[in-house]
Amino acid sequence: MNSQFKILVVDDEIEYQEVYKMILEDEGYIVDTVSSGKKALEKLDREYFNLVLADLIMEGMNGIDLLKEIKKKDGEIEVIIVTGYGSIESAVEAIKQGAFSYFIKDHDPEELILEIKKVRDIFKLKFENKTLKEENKEKSYLIETNSLKFKEVLEVAAKAAKSDSSIFITGESGVGKEIIARYIHNLSLREGKFVPVNCQALSENLLESELFGHEKGSFTGAIEKRIGRFEEANGGTLFLDEIGEMPISIQIKLLRALDTKIIERIGSNRPIEVDLRFITATNKDMQEAIKKGDFRQDLYFRINTIPIKIPPLRERREDLPMFIDFFLNKYEKETKKRILKVEDEVMNFLLSYDYPGNIRELRNIIERLIVLSDDGVIRKKYLPEYQKNSCYRSLTLKEYRELVERDYIEKTLLKFDLDKDLASDFLGISKRQLYNKISEYDINLVK
Repeated sequence: MNSQFKILVVDDEIEYQEVYKMILEDEGYIVDTVSSGKKALEKLDREYFNLVLADLIMEGMNGIDLLKEIKKKDGEIEVIIVTGYGSIESAVEAIKQGAFSYFIKDHDPEELILEIKKVRDIFKLKFENKTLKEENKEKSYLIETNSLKFKEVLEVAAKAAKSDSSIFITGESGVGKEIIARYIHNLSLREGKFVPVNCQALSENLLESELFGHEKGSFTGAIEKRIGRFEEANGGTLFLDEIGEMPISIQIKLLRALDTKIIERIGSNRPIEVDLRFITATNKDMQEAIKKGDFRQDLYFRINTIPIKIPPLRERREDLPMFIDFFLNKYEKETKKRILKVEDEVMNFLLSYDYPGNIRELRNIIERLIVLSDDGVIRKKYLPEYQKNSCYRSLTLKEYRELVERDYIEKTLLKFDLDKDLASDFLGISKRQLYNKISEYDINLVK
């Protein structure tokens, strides 16, 4: 965490700058120094810092004035004021103005290190909470759709959520199978946890222990008892992703657990009853896997009570403008960059590319384009060659116009809180024409 935490030291005495820099870099922090409040503000315009360590008494702009300017610029940047014995009253005033704390010069540097650790821990907690909120926001946003195909998927998922039947989700890699599984869990009446397991990511022995748990000493390395994912998901939902990669030996044990709703930890004969919703997913051709003997047919019938097939992104192009906007906004915030323009050729590519990696690939492309952007412009030269030349077709003028028109109408309706009178006036068309467009593009926005 220290290696990602940036501190700006502001002091008009070079010796103090060097001492603070040496002490804090030894702690693993990224440290930069400037000699005045004015230079500090200029640097903060160009770079982001988590913490500013500012001397109270400096020529020109003093520490408290600098503090006020920093808080105007970005209230999340923390400031620690450095002061001498004779200026403690001013340091207390700085705290009233929003400083995190103060440090008295010539005191034990360990006191300063402890204060900085407090700031770092607060930023870490904020970052984790923000990340969790963004992940939840993204997952809920990716359920939004203008595609009739995907709307049908959501309808089946919503109906299936009200039962305890096993659900089998199929679709290409990156289409959002876990997102649909979470959606089903959230709509269900189950109060327990949603517990995901990727069957492809674990070896046979690890996967068995992950699912069923083990007793202490049951095998080499089992130094303590472990509760498996079946027990963890009791009362909730167990989601097994990439179940087509599960070894046959575990398939047998899984089938028995599903039929009896009883499991046994490795190294124990004690039966444990479990009550959970079971959802599985794969991007594999299961009929082919069964023919080859890689997957048990009886287990396939057991997990496939309610099949749900998610269409690839290339079959729901109606959602591309919405997803592109979402990921542009997401990575603008994350990279602290402001995008002023996307070159026409880039936008044409984003709207017409076939996305073999689906939503995951779209997200990664946009993140990369924003990271590499210069002067607020996303340029074609930053598209990888394999993407420029693969699965790409030019949109017809009609297709491009329809995509842009639909997106603009949706944004206008949202801008005016779905007030169609105001939206039609803003668009320069009659209310009847607006209704026709809404019907033509199957626009279905909800407040």
